[in-house]
Formats: sequence, structure tokens, C-alpha cells
Amino acid sequence: MTILSLFTLVACSKEVLERFGGFLQPANFPAPVYRFRDNKISQAGFELGRKLFYEPRFSRNNTVSCGSCHIQSAAFTQHGHEVSHGIDDRLGRRNSPPIMNLAWMNTFMWDGGVFDLDLQPIVPITAHEEMDETIENALAKLRTLPAYAAMYKKAFGDTAINTTRTMKALSQFMLLCISSNSKYDSVQRNQGPRFSDAEQRGYIFFQANCTACHREPLITDYSFRNNGIATGINNDQGRYEVTLNETDRYKFKVPSLRNLSHTAPYMHDGRFITLDAVLDHYRSGIRQTPNLDPLLANGIAMTDAQKADLLQFLNTLNDPTFLRDSKLSEQ
Repeated sequence: MTILSLFTLVACSKEVLERFGGFLQPANFPAPVYRFRDNKISQAGFELGRKLFYEPRFSRNNTVSCGSCHIQSAAFTQHGHEVSHGIDDRLGRRNSPPIMNLAWMNTFMWDGGVFDLDLQPIVPITAHEEMDETIENALAKLRTLPAYAAMYKKAFGDTAINTTRTMKALSQFMLLCISSNSKYDSVQRNQGPRFSDAEQRGYIFFQANCTACHREPLITDYSFRNNGIATGINNDQGRYEVTLNETDRYKFKVPSLRNLSHTAPYMHDGRFITLDAVLDHYRSGIRQTPNLDPLLANGIAMTDAQKADLLQFLNTLNDPTFLRDSKLSEQ
């Protein structure tokens, strides 16, 4: 083989590797619930959504982007902050949830107050403590930039910059924030090393005690539950604030446990700094609060050895490739 032929082969291989793949359903995942027929993902739409995700002009003073509170290296959470920090360093009420595997989610935010991914970004953009901007003002700023006109034309066929297209582009980016390459996933797909003895013991304990809420393989059932933590200082009543149904008071969405090593602190208000503290809550800290989930009425019996094994299993849910995927990074 000549040097020229080898160079051509390497160049072609690199092009194939970097080719845009669109939305690919992981082999061990169920069918997604997002309506892709209403928002077909394209490379141009995804690239526009990525640029918009990291665009600070969505905030009133052009300092805060979606990526400010959803940082890739922290599984798109705001690592280290109990609650979100927004414009002018204003504090939100809740911990920034991760952005991952949203194609399988049919309600959004800790209280499920948004039911359509294409509408969700409107909430942080207009929230006083987050971006404190109006949609029209934000779009007006984008319309002054020729680069955006070109990107909207490439994605949607003409240069019109409007709310619908902007939200759909953001969805296209977020839908491709898929975390599915943890050790847990490779074990489920028979693609890599098996669990260690401690991880396997932890997995057995997890299946027996945790999967009623943290259902495999997404490691959540996306339900709303009261998990027995005390009422927070701001008396956040969770799902009740959306439904006004008494049985929903102090219920919050069950989060996925993927990438836990990178998403501290934990719970809707970030009250627990470590996973150790989270597990201690479930084995000895459950409060008998109204609407407490019946599954947790007696807590979760757990020896120190079982706790150590469970922590080993939870570490298999970390997905380093997701945290480092250059396609999802600010370009």
C-alpha cells in the first residue's frame, strides 16, 4: 500500500467516525417517548441547538446560558451547588437536574410542571432567578447576528428566527445527550468485563430494594414520590404546586441514578453532599411525613457491608464517555 493510499484510508476512516449519526436508541434501552415525527433531528439542527445551549444572550445581561447551570463534566448539572445559581448570582429553589436521556422522559423539572421538552427552555429563560429575560428580547438579540441567520437557514430552510424553531433546535441538542455507555450498560449488553464480586452483590441488593422506583435500564421510573426527607427551608411542596392535589404534597420526581459520582449534591434541594449520606438517609433517616411513599415506611434495612457493595454498584452507572463527548461540548 502506498503512503498516499494509506493517508486516504485514514482520512476516510476519520470522516466515517465523525459522521453525524443522529438519534440512536441504545440496544438495552426501551423505545423513546419523544415525538420525533414533529422534530426530525438533523446535523444542522443539532449544531444550531448546541450553539443555542451555550448562548448567554438568552439571559437579560448576556451572562448566563443553559450550559452555565448544566455543565457537561457534571453530567449537565451545576456540580457543587445546592440550588441553581442564575443571573446576578441569584439563588434558585432547587438543585439543577441533569440533562441526559430526555427522549425517555414525558415530564420535566423536579415537579413535572412542564410536559413537553420543546417548551421546557422557556421556563429558565423567563425565570427571575435564572435568566430573567423574555423570549422576544432573546430572539431579537439573535437576529442581530449574521451567523445565526445562516445556521437557522441551514437547519430550517430560511433565516426566520422564531420561538418554535429555537425550542426545537434546543431539543435536538438535548435529545442527543444520551448516557448509555457505563460499565452497567456494557454488562447488560454483554460487551465488556463483568461486575466484580462486590458490584454484583451491590446489584443484587439494588434489584431487591431500589428498582421499584429506580427502574432499569434508565434507573428511574420518572414517577413522583415523597422519599421521607424533612421539609426544606423554603417549604418547597413539589408536585403539589403543579397539581394542587393533596396527595402530591412534598412529592418530587424520582431522579435517574446514572453518573451519581459527578452530580453531587443530591435531592431536589441539594441537601446531601455525599452518596454515603444519601444511603444513610434511606436506612435510618426516613421521616414519617404526609404522603410518605409506602415502600419507604420502614426505610431500607442495610448493613455496612451491603452499603459498601451498593456504592460499588452505583459507581458502575458512571459514564465517562458521556462526560467527555466532544459533540456535546461548547464549540
